[in-house]
Amino acid sequence: MESLRIIDTWPVPTAAAAVVRADGTVLGTHGPTDHRFPLASVTKPLAAYAALVAYEEGAVELDEPAGPEGSTVRHLLAHTSGLAFDEHRVTAPPGNRRLYSNAGFEVLGDHIAKASGIPFAEYLRQAVLEPLGMTSTSLDGSPARDGVSTVDDLVRFAAEVQAPRLLDPRTVLEAQSVVHPGLKGVLPGYGHQIPNDWGLGFEIRDSKSPHWTGASSSPATFGHFGQSGTFLWIDPVAQVACVALTDRAFGPWAAEAWPPFTDAVLSEVAG
Repeated sequence: MESLRIIDTWPVPTAAAAVVRADGTVLGTHGPTDHRFPLASVTKPLAAYAALVAYEEGAVELDEPAGPEGSTVRHLLAHTSGLAFDEHRVTAPPGNRRLYSNAGFEVLGDHIAKASGIPFAEYLRQAVLEPLGMTSTSLDGSPARDGVSTVDDLVRFAAEVQAPRLLDPRTVLEAQSVVHPGLKGVLPGYGHQIPNDWGLGFEIRDSKSPHWTGASSSPATFGHFGQSGTFLWIDPVAQVACVALTDRAFGPWAAEAWPPFTDAVLSEVAG
């Protein structure tokens, strides 16, 4: 795909990208797709998927208590537990506001580890990484931000989310649907959004503006970006997913470069 070559113009030392369809067909790759990059918050969708496996296995229930008083597993996945961004401190009642929280995902990881009797990084490996053949991916700390992976591995994950084998498709549909609709909140790097829609571990584009996806991305687009200069989006209308990993921290360069890149990818796919 010619559109993927745009990453060569990004002001980053190293970048790799790929586009994959729901049936696993890789439409194109560019750059060192076997290079391991820190994922930062692109770790969260992987952690969320493991949490959903734990739910389907009966280790946890989505609506069981977890985190602050009144909070549940569902609240933690949807950033509505009331926990602060990076502190284990309650700043709002559960379900009241969309407070993006790394602490919430750390509490979630601890909760699943306790329920399953398996350290969360190992649970993620057994539940998601190993079955999908993601042999170059590891969680080396916080389930909120300490994943390391490659474009090749994330292509496998993006194909799985589009056509689930590890989970019931209805569970994945719920994960990409808005939890607690209408809540306002801050999308890190992009300011206040009303509403700031989120699913279970996946951010949902809807009508957010500004946003890190493209102007032509469907409102149903969901995924995540990371402060390490990484993103994964899935557009169910276009029936395609895109992964891009870099080794330069997110900043104005990314906010400027990513949307037109996404539009170019979607245009080429449609064409």
